[in-house]
Amino acid sequence: MTALVITAGITLSLGQGLRILVDQGLATQSPEMLAQSVGLFFLLVLGLAVGSFTRFYLVSWIGERVVADIRKQVFNHLIDLHPGFYEQNRSLEIQSRFTADTTVLQSVIGSTVSIALRNLLMLFGGIALLFITNPKLASVIIFGFPVVIVPILFYGRRVRKLSRLSQDRVADVGSYVGENLAQIKTVQAFNHQPVDRERFAAVAENAFAIARDRIRQRAWLMTIAITLVMGAVGIVIWIGGLDVIAGRTSPGELAAFVFYSLLVGVSAGALSEVIGELQRAAGAAARIFELLQTQTEIDPEATGSRTLTEPVQGEIEFRNVSFRYPARPDVTVIRDLSVTIRAGETIALVGPSGAGKSTLFDLLLRFYDPQEGQILIDGFDSRHLTPADLRRCFALVPQTPALFHGTIADNIRYARPEASLEEVITAARTAHAHKFIERLPAGYETTLGDVGLGLSGGQKQRLAIARALLADAPILLLDEATSALDAESEYLVQQAMPELMAGRTTLVIAHRLATVRHADRILVMDQGQLLDAGRHDELVGRNSLYARLAALQFRDSAGES
Repeated sequence: MTALVITAGITLSLGQGLRILVDQGLATQSPEMLAQSVGLFFLLVLGLAVGSFTRFYLVSWIGERVVADIRKQVFNHLIDLHPGFYEQNRSLEIQSRFTADTTVLQSVIGSTVSIALRNLLMLFGGIALLFITNPKLASVIIFGFPVVIVPILFYGRRVRKLSRLSQDRVADVGSYVGENLAQIKTVQAFNHQPVDRERFAAVAENAFAIARDRIRQRAWLMTIAITLVMGAVGIVIWIGGLDVIAGRTSPGELAAFVFYSLLVGVSAGALSEVIGELQRAAGAAARIFELLQTQTEIDPEATGSRTLTEPVQGEIEFRNVSFRYPARPDVTVIRDLSVTIRAGETIALVGPSGAGKSTLFDLLLRFYDPQEGQILIDGFDSRHLTPADLRRCFALVPQTPALFHGTIADNIRYARPEASLEEVITAARTAHAHKFIERLPAGYETTLGDVGLGLSGGQKQRLAIARALLADAPILLLDEATSALDAESEYLVQQAMPELMAGRTTLVIAHRLATVRHADRILVMDQGQLLDAGRHDELVGRNSLYARLAALQFRDSAGES
């Protein structure tokens, strides 16, 4: 701000330097006065250069700093939002807000705001000096101001609305590209490129149409402002010229006044253009703050009032639990479920698709809170635990392993970032992953592509098991890892299971009979209700749904028995 005030002040003082140059340097025809006037001019220019450097450097630094802080704040907020938010909102559209919109803000904060403040200072400073130099001519300028301001406000409001819409359409473009590139094999396998080209062209043209309207409004805004302001300056020059001819004002005074008039005109024109940029930034900021203001579904009032007793035993109790997803409040996914799972027990969850098996995992990990009932861990209501305190009790092995861009060691260490390489290798050996990792070009430092590109399904699954082993949590959630694997990969993964499940409370969403047979109990679910519980042989004889599932899903294994 100091540099800004100094540079604006020097720019404004150039008008007085011009007056001295004309009235004392040129009018007196004195070389000494001319040299002094020119020397003063160069001194002002040097000060203006130093001040401009300081202002530009500092304001650009502020722009980068603010945007970095905003990005960190938005990211920190996004990774704490419940997963349901991402089921209702496109992640790629959110990503566009995170990148494109913050880039707009960086441009505005690091440049446009500075330009706006500088022109604002020169506008008001110029107006003040106009009155000091020649009140009569200044009055002419002021009377023309309302004519300039009204269209600026009118078009500015329209530009802001179109800017928000334009940012949304740009986000659609980014989302469509990201979605198709992420599924490029499917796109090409079905020869879907011609359809995608047409659809993307429509999305891109839609974004262009909105941008064209925004540009047109901004162009009108700038054109009207410059025409009106410079027209007023022309009238001033005409009136002032008549005063010089009549001897009512000096040539230097008119020259200074014309300089200030041009300065005011240019500043007003620049501000009209800057207002368009600021309106665009306002649209981007609104989209970002919309993310920041999104509330998580997890009840914050009940969180963090209790702490689990160490060591965690791993006992789980569902007590009259009923749950409906926020996006489908009329569909009850879990209905009045009550069951107690003892510490160290292995439980298999069996049922048709849509029975609510995966939803139980979501509730245990507190991605959602049930609308009715309680979920207790070692006798503590999960609502009264912080999500971080609760989730350290669990190790999750999903059916489709989640691997991230980075090294293999980093992916295994994801469960415990501070783990040493020796601990990582030990977990990999136990998961029967060490041999194939050693055969890779850089071993544990081999960098994986996105979502583990380059590894087979069985290799990914063994890395997920190694990660769960390294987490060393008392409760294991296993969305059975072998259902989509070939026989050899399934065998290796099954070999790792006993070590993984030893001494832990284990819940398995079962797709294959091999896992079900070794479970202490099998819970049979359908449409969110617990129908029966028992061992495999008992349930085959007394539960028709389980018998049918066993005949269909587990036919080969059942035949072997």
